Amino acid sequence: MASLVAASPSTISTISTTTSFSAKPKATTLLSSSSSSSSSSFFSGVRVPCAASRVCGVSPRAASHVSASLYPDYDLATFKFQPIRESIVAREMTRRYMTDMITHADTDVVVVGAGSAGLCCAYELSKNPNVKVAIVEQSVSPGGGAWLGGQLFSAMVVRKPAHLFLDEIDVPYDEQDTYVVIKHAALFTSTIMSKLLARPNVKLFNAVAAEDLIIKEGRVSGVVTNWALVSMNHNTQSCMDPNVMEAKVVVSSCGHDGPFGATGVKRLKSIGMIDKVPGMKALDMNAAEDAIVKFTREVVPGMIVTGMEVAEIDGSPRMVKQKQNKKNNFF
Repeated sequence: MASLVAASPSTISTISTTTSFSAKPKATTLLSSSSSSSSSSFFSGVRVPCAASRVCGVSPRAASHVSASLYPDYDLATFKFQPIRESIVAREMTRRYMTDMITHADTDVVVVGAGSAGLCCAYELSKNPNVKVAIVEQSVSPGGGAWLGGQLFSAMVVRKPAHLFLDEIDVPYDEQDTYVVIKHAALFTSTIMSKLLARPNVKLFNAVAAEDLIIKEGRVSGVVTNWALVSMNHNTQSCMDPNVMEAKVVVSSCGHDGPFGATGVKRLKSIGMIDKVPGMKALDMNAAEDAIVKFTREVVPGMIVTGMEVAEIDGSPRMVKQKQNKKNNFF
């Protein structure tokens, strides 16, 4: 079972944005593919020549003829990339990343954790083009546990009426009675990421850890950041000073307790801004997902908690994620 938990209405109103789900016709028919032969492959029902024509038994002349008919703008038989200097690649990557860091050193919203809850929250908030959103994710690959279903199975089960969100972002699914099934969880995760990251007011900083919070006059005013590999090696290297992102609102969606989980609320407890973090209770899917949606909120001034981190601070039931008690390096 996967929870598609975005920001609650109170969350969105905090930064003057609105949320609406509009139901669209469900896409329930998936593309079918034919079996490929030794000399060709199929993509979306179109036969294309094998790249290794000699191995596949297709002559270069035949391959050139077929490619010319399928791709009139270029001939695969004579295809060649434009030249580029390695230093240009380095400059482009460095300049654009540093520009993003400068731009988001002072931003509207910082979302910590790019699992399903964080991505959905960022998607809703960034619908307002005037709201600048930075997403901080400690892993190289954002998505959290949303890449796979339970116990490494691939299907994703989504309870109604959350399927309305799938309609909005055009994720096909198999309709059931009170739930729907996406054929692979990665289909949902990759779709929402591609739509979210295409927005000009959104930037994902992956492989970046939120090491601490910025607190000013009793209000969370941003996060302290560092590259994840640096954060994980503080004990083996000399001190590596962090960076910061100031924000009007911080959304903590760090997930359930674990090596990198529930770090936002645990940090609030360690500095005395909240009394306790009881941890999530035993499994009860029906109670758990409703509780997360209901209690997504601003827990202290300037900081909103959503996703499974809500269960950690409220002691509400877990869904299906495994609780782990391991030392964490962040917050």
